[in-house]
Amino acid sequence: MPKTPPHLVAILAYDQLCTFEFGCAVELFALQRPELGVEWYRHAVCAIEPGPLRAMGGLTVEAPHGLATLRRADTIVVPGWRDADETPPPALLKALRSAHARGARVTSICSGVFVLAHAGLLAGKRATTHWRYAEKLAQRFPDVQVDAGALYVDEGSVITSAGSAAGLDMLLHLVRRDHGAKVANLVAQRLVMPPHREGGQAQFVPRPMPREEESPVARLIDLMRENPRAAHTLPALAEHAGLSARTLQRQFKDATGLTPLEWLVRERISVAKELLESHAGIDMEQVAELAGFGSPESLRRHFRLQGLPAPTSFRRQFAVGAR
Repeated sequence: MPKTPPHLVAILAYDQLCTFEFGCAVELFALQRPELGVEWYRHAVCAIEPGPLRAMGGLTVEAPHGLATLRRADTIVVPGWRDADETPPPALLKALRSAHARGARVTSICSGVFVLAHAGLLAGKRATTHWRYAEKLAQRFPDVQVDAGALYVDEGSVITSAGSAAGLDMLLHLVRRDHGAKVANLVAQRLVMPPHREGGQAQFVPRPMPREEESPVARLIDLMRENPRAAHTLPALAEHAGLSARTLQRQFKDATGLTPLEWLVRERISVAKELLESHAGIDMEQVAELAGFGSPESLRRHFRLQGLPAPTSFRRQFAVGAR
């Protein structure tokens, strides 16, 4: 049987190219990594329009490929977009729709989400982008379920990420999907970054944060992190903070972008993911109990609500040593 060629990643290039986002994709997929012991990706930089293609910082990019390469790409990366208010060229949108229809995986970094939205690939799906663009995306494309707090959103064949550096989180997630947690962790080490960044981009939205000694929110976060298994009902949290439930909800959301119970669920999800990735010897009942979900049924339900694979599938895909 003829050997299947390695996975081809097409990285789009355009005039007024977002240099950082483009560089993230090139760093992940163009750099050879023989030390990993896996068949690494092929890459192709694809111009969406005639050159010269100017990039931020006064650079000029020469792309050796064009939109025709998208017909055989396995993954396509849209590294930002030059103007969230500009409709992308029809030829690009058609090429993206055709590639996705035949099974290609399509991804975007930061404002690149607008390209996918214009192509109609996000209708009825969850998506994210830089927090500065989230409201505009929701207004212009009401059929898109915008998650303004996520670092990235995986909808299977369409994956979107938040601003700039969150593209690295998303691209590492793709490596984890394709090659497993061990390989993704090694790539993260080479990039000198964590394999997972916990929390969403709400933590990066500029807002005045009170000093910790003055902040009941900071104290509650410490309390919930120390013991995610406790019930932590809203009345109990409000009493601990010395606030009314309504005031606590408002202050907590102002500080984190989430309600206390939403934050607690995400913290429990993080604990469960860490247990599934790193502790192969414990069963689902123990994972659910240690993470604070109480039962495997509740654990599965919350994973599903967060758009994650079922816990057993998550363990198979991402546990260290699973591949």
